[in-house]
Formats: sequence, structure tokens, C-alpha cells
Amino acid sequence: MGNFFKKLTANIFRSFYKGDKKEYSYKYGKEFYRWRVNLEHLIKDALLISFGVVLAGFGLKGFVLPNAFFDGGVTGISLIVNQLTNISVSFLIVVINLPFIFLGFKQMGKEFAIKSILAIFLLAMAIYFIDYPIITNDKLLISFFGGFFLGIGIGFSIRGGAVLDGTEIIAIYISKKTSLTIGDVILIFNIVIFSFVAAFFSIETAMYSVLIYFSASKTVDYIIEGIDEYSGATIVSNHSNEIRVMLIEKMHCGVTIYSGKRGYGKRGDTLNDIEIIYTVITRLEIGRLKSEIAKIDPHAFMTLSSIKDTKGGVIKKKSLKHNSH
Repeated sequence: MGNFFKKLTANIFRSFYKGDKKEYSYKYGKEFYRWRVNLEHLIKDALLISFGVVLAGFGLKGFVLPNAFFDGGVTGISLIVNQLTNISVSFLIVVINLPFIFLGFKQMGKEFAIKSILAIFLLAMAIYFIDYPIITNDKLLISFFGGFFLGIGIGFSIRGGAVLDGTEIIAIYISKKTSLTIGDVILIFNIVIFSFVAAFFSIETAMYSVLIYFSASKTVDYIIEGIDEYSGATIVSNHSNEIRVMLIEKMHCGVTIYSGKRGYGKRGDTLNDIEIIYTVITRLEIGRLKSEIAKIDPHAFMTLSSIKDTKGGVIKKKSLKHNSH
């Protein structure tokens, strides 16, 4: 299937190029490869986001909404406003998330913002149009499985390069402006939401809503393989300079370069000098990082390690002037 796809895309690409075949091979080969990688990642991301939207909609409409429970984050705010005003949840999810997505555009870039607004719009449409079945009226099961399906949906959407809730975007932004960590901001945000639920609805409803939130958050962590807010990426490649430039100019990341020696390669035991790149990214950028590196060097060796939080240095800055943490 993979070889068929490669041949198909190569033939499509050649059909648009009418010049000399030899010139095509040398001049356009790399561009074709990048185009194909982009297409493959676009299809993969679209499938992940679509699958995530359907499951998140099931968690909300099949469990949470019929029983007037709540979640944390922007979704929780939308559910509270819905209960107090009877305004459609679908409409509220889109409108309340818009300021956060605009901030995400400034912090994460256009691609992330476009994917996120499309994912949130699709979630709103799924809630409005899909007739999800109501599975149970047991409050404990609702809390656990409502959060579980909601977490799966959010997790798959993050793996597709989008978010269904803008809370994490504002948390990343505030953590860079203050001494608070991302976890601190999200915790404070949700304490306010659940305190509001306890005051205006009931303490019991707030307690069940906290269970929904914890079930969803733990499921998200599981779906994205336990990756915390930040991840450290170590990259070993023969195209290290091109990758370094991409990280700085395209992804706006700070980088650190190590001088090392390749201990064992394709030709056996070697001690060739090589530059090793280290950078720190948010978990929302992991998919994009893999995609961009694959365009430059599909054989690059990369490891990702969980980082609880960071302070100082250059993590994400638009006007980057230097290249070290």
C-alpha cells in the first residue's frame, strides 16, 4: 500500500512538470518528497482529529450533558453557561474558545490555529447533529466514562496537532509571563470553575464533575504516551545544520548544539564527528517536529524525554536572535 501511494503521488507530481526528466529528478525530487510527507501527515492528522472529535462528542452528549454534569477548562465554562442561559452548547464551545485560539495563533502558529478551530467547529457540529445514545444514568459511571471518552477525544486531537479546549494555550502563555507553571495555571483555572459549580448548582454535582475532569486528564496523558507539558528532543542527523535552521526559523525554538562522535553506524563501528541537536518543545508541537524533520532527513535519530516544566532560556519566541538555551 505504501509503495502504491508513493508511485501514485510521484506520477501526479510528474504530470504537472513538463520539463526535462533529468532536470526533474535533481531539481524537483526533494520538493516532491516534502510534498508527499506533507500529504501523508495531513491525512494522518485529519483522521486523528476526526476520530477524536467523534469520541469527545460521545463523552459530552452521551454522558455529561444529559445529566447536567460539568468538565474543567473552556468546555466546563461552556457547559455552565448552557445550564444558566439555555444557549446551545455547540455555539458556546466555538465562541468561548475563539480568544484562546487567537492566542494560540500568536504562540503556536497558523497551522495549529487552523487545525484547532476546525476541530472545535467539528466538535460543535458533532454535538449538534449526531444523535449519540445515552448509555447510563449511574452517576459514578457517567463521571468515569464521560471523562474517559472525552479524554480519548482530546488526546487524539492533540496527536493530530489540534486542541478541543483552549485552556492549555492560556496556561502556556501565562506560565511564560509569571512564575507559575503550566500545571499551576490549569489547577487554579479549574478550582475556580468547580467552586462556581458548587456554589450555583450543588456540591455533589461539583464532586462528580471533578471526577470527570480527572478521568479525562489521565486518559489524555495515556493517549499521548504520558508526555508532560514539555518534551526535550535530542536529534542526531547528518543534516544537523539544516535541522537547526528549521528549528530556529520555522518552529521558532531555541536549540543547543553538542559535539559528539557516532559510535556505530550503517557501516559498522565508527567514530565520526557529528553535531547533536537538543531542543525543548511543548507537547502540542511534537507531531509537527516529527513531520519537519522527516522532510529533511527521514533517517534522523530522535529521542523524546518528558520534562515537567522549564524556566529561563528560549522555549518559544517569535523574534529569535540566538540559538542556545
